[in-house]
Amino acid sequence: MEPTTMIERYIAAVPKAELHVHLEGAIQPTTLLTLAQRNGVPLPVQTVAEMQRWFTFRDFNHFVEIFFTISRCLKTAEDYELIAYEFGANMAHQHVRYAEVTFSPSTHHFSLGVPFDTFFAGLTQGRKRAQSEFGIKIGWIFDIVRDIPDATRNRERAAYTVAVAQEGMKDGVVALGLGGAEINHPPEQYASWFEKARAAGLHSAPHAGETVGPASVWGALQTLGVERLGHGVRSIEDPNLIAYLQERQIPLEVCPTSNICLGVYPAISNHPFPQLYAAGIPITINSDDPPLFNTTLTHEVGLLFDVFNFDVKTANDILLNGVRHSFLPQEEKSALEVTFRADMAQLQHELAL
Repeated sequence: MEPTTMIERYIAAVPKAELHVHLEGAIQPTTLLTLAQRNGVPLPVQTVAEMQRWFTFRDFNHFVEIFFTISRCLKTAEDYELIAYEFGANMAHQHVRYAEVTFSPSTHHFSLGVPFDTFFAGLTQGRKRAQSEFGIKIGWIFDIVRDIPDATRNRERAAYTVAVAQEGMKDGVVALGLGGAEINHPPEQYASWFEKARAAGLHSAPHAGETVGPASVWGALQTLGVERLGHGVRSIEDPNLIAYLQERQIPLEVCPTSNICLGVYPAISNHPFPQLYAAGIPITINSDDPPLFNTTLTHEVGLLFDVFNFDVKTANDILLNGVRHSFLPQEEKSALEVTFRADMAQLQHELAL
């Protein structure tokens, strides 16, 4: 649907940065059907409409099952190139200038049998094409998948993730993440892997405080050298934690629609986004797994106005946080913020906002 009001036009055109999105969860339904067909992967659905109904999650574990099924459709370097390139095209359409994109290498290597040289060659080529054709820059966050039940396999996969993240630093890997189900998988047990990654120059951006409350966030803060937190919304349940995050200015990558779809909150009206922002914590707005949650980053930005009742100045501040708290080198970060501010001012002038 084309934007009609001035504020809708502003939301559509304003420059954006995306810091919390999973590449495997950003594959468009039509592309997923194509990949499944050409790689002989059976899916429980045959059409886009059926797929949208399939993306109705009973709980977080059901979401993980579907996420894994999607990942199984990727086999060749060309497949990985396609999804990275199409991701860039989709982001450019939404006026996203920079994205830090989470990818789970251990799933592809250990569970799907796709070697690093295959998937990373594809990701790298897709990333380069996206930057060349659309002007969007992509950085990768390689995340440790935390919910592997066998301890030995868990350690093996964590070690692999850190190793390939280090290897990929010359081609866009900027950080180590921590994803998967939080319940019964506290962040503390991954401290040594994050220490090794940070020593190599990787940033620290684990998920915490989504399906588990403040204890998970505290564990990540105290043991993983956190620079930015994925989700972190349940920090709102602990005033001391809120004060800690505000004092140290630790950013939260907030994904409102994702939180509703996965049952973290019963409705968008219950979401603590306004309270987190009012507490003085740096907040960014993100899409997480957009097709799976029937959203886009543009839609999430719209929530700032339509649901959370922020004005343009506040929404701009939140959008600028996506640049300020990115893992770009400082010089690039400063230059991008200047560009964002100029484009925002020009848009406001054109639309009389």
